[in-house]
Amino acid sequence: MSPAPRPGPLPTSLPLLNLCPEEREARAPGPPAALPKPRFVGVNASDINYSAGRYDPSVKTPFDVGFEGVGEVVALGLSASARYTVGQAVAYMAPGSFAEYTVVPASAAAPVPSVKPEYVTLPVSGTTAYISLNELGGLSEGKKVLVTAAAGGTGQFAVQLAKKAKCHVIGTCSSDKKSAFLKSIGCDRPINYHTEHVSTVLKQEYPTGVDVVYESVGGAMFDLAVDALAIKGRLIVIGFVSGYQTPTGLSPVKAGTLPAKLLKKSASVQGFFLNHSLSKYQAAMDHLLKMYAGGDLVCEVDLGDLSVEGRFRGLESVFRAVDYMYMGKNTGKIVVELPRSVNSKL
Repeated sequence: MSPAPRPGPLPTSLPLLNLCPEEREARAPGPPAALPKPRFVGVNASDINYSAGRYDPSVKTPFDVGFEGVGEVVALGLSASARYTVGQAVAYMAPGSFAEYTVVPASAAAPVPSVKPEYVTLPVSGTTAYISLNELGGLSEGKKVLVTAAAGGTGQFAVQLAKKAKCHVIGTCSSDKKSAFLKSIGCDRPINYHTEHVSTVLKQEYPTGVDVVYESVGGAMFDLAVDALAIKGRLIVIGFVSGYQTPTGLSPVKAGTLPAKLLKKSASVQGFFLNHSLSKYQAAMDHLLKMYAGGDLVCEVDLGDLSVEGRFRGLESVFRAVDYMYMGKNTGKIVVELPRSVNSKL
């Protein structure tokens, strides 16, 4: 994965997500944009899906990958200068974020107080949890909520937001360390699936089922979650990480029995893809930033300090970070640090 070329001066009307000067004239101009130099970029399970061409098969290689980052604005489109200033810290969501510089539409950036890795947790992971639970969860006091991969980048927010709604939260994870983290952010019943059977715990401790499932694993975990739904229960699919590295991108599920199971319980399964809710994105970011500033939200990051080769530094370490995630090693959002360039020409 080679860094994107450094751009020249920004034109008055900026194209979207295009850092190569020779390509600028070939694309239609987009909305006013800012050019951040990333200091931290986020790693997502969906990076694999995107790079495999499953989100948009029409996009052919080579193309830039990565979805989010936090950095300092180093240049502005003319109209964007009304909202941002050079040197300002911003968090942003934009395809092609694994780069030394990224052109970002002004509407996709959010001012943040400083350049720190915790802010990278919000543009994709935080907003996905916030919008999906608000729109589809029907959360209210006393509801039982199951979060799979609860100690991961987006799971941590689902746990906290469900607790803010006064729900009883159950979270699956893969280690005692992660169980301890989940307890620290309010999870009522962490389940380490390496030491306990999730299905057994749910049947014994929640015999009437769970009201909401925030599901990102897929495969056998999806089947288990469907079986655990209560009457009128809701299962929200925000991913299926167990299948992202398979040739088809899908892990087998018992789809043949799904209609009967849902009918018997008047239950529902609904998918959530953040790109379909961008009209609510800015309000979600604003709310999450206020929560974090007020100490009401933990934004746990994993910079790879405990990985075999140490902290994830530089674009060349993105590969290690993705492997680290798929081995289930991370607690919180995996973040890669991009050192300041000493030879920047901007």
